[in-house]
Amino acid sequence: MKTKDILELLNIIAPFDIAEDWDNSGLQAGNLDWEVKKIMIALDVSMPLMTAAKKAKFDLVLTHHPLMIRPEKSFHFNKMPGSAIEVAAKHGISIISAHTNLDKANDGLNDCFATKIGLENTKVFFIENPSSVSEDEMIGMGRIGYLKSQATLKQVVNQIKEKLGLSHLRVTGDMDLPVNCVAICTGSGGSLVEEFLKSEAEVYITGDIKYHEARRVEEYSKALIDVGHFGSENMVVDLLFDKLGQAIQKVGLNIQIEKFKKEKDPFIIV
Repeated sequence: MKTKDILELLNIIAPFDIAEDWDNSGLQAGNLDWEVKKIMIALDVSMPLMTAAKKAKFDLVLTHHPLMIRPEKSFHFNKMPGSAIEVAAKHGISIISAHTNLDKANDGLNDCFATKIGLENTKVFFIENPSSVSEDEMIGMGRIGYLKSQATLKQVVNQIKEKLGLSHLRVTGDMDLPVNCVAICTGSGGSLVEEFLKSEAEVYITGDIKYHEARRVEEYSKALIDVGHFGSENMVVDLLFDKLGQAIQKVGLNIQIEKFKKEKDPFIIV
């Protein structure tokens, strides 16, 4: 199996053509014809990841976040992203990222997040042109769904902390607010705050919320739960491990897949 074959399998799991226009999913560095026998999966492309892949002789690293989003004018091999590209080139390691295509895909990251926190009857939260497709064909950002039973915001917060294994959250809203409907968006979901305010959801769960976005939610007497960017997406490693592993097994190949286990949230609470 070659790098291009892994891309084809990933395209079935999360089609690259549904990625956002600004995104850079797909091959980040490497060679489509390089042979792949060992794959390491991570959230971010980092030097610790590339160093681990080099030492253990991995042929490909698969991440959620791209190595680059904006075009680079030059690459310096003593700093990212150039340092990762240098390792990839010298040691024959392809780098692939599945970003917003995996966020949006059916059974992708947002569906995984919704299931993990216990939402039911979920559907796509935001789609740019909803009138052009049927509800069954909708592919878009975030999800909106319902709790199994009504709970207060405080109860929802405690459940989220337990289910995601988080020691802290940022919360906006009345802790006694009754909650039935919940909207979510993994990663940085601030751009969908206005969609949330127009929706039936009482609570919006996402990461990287800004001060003025929180104030807008206060004005509507709704609630926000900011689980952090890392907290909303680190489960992607397990998701990709399972999805890609199943796809490789289905085509009858024996490829070693491992999870990079040394990632942690860059923020600490002091």
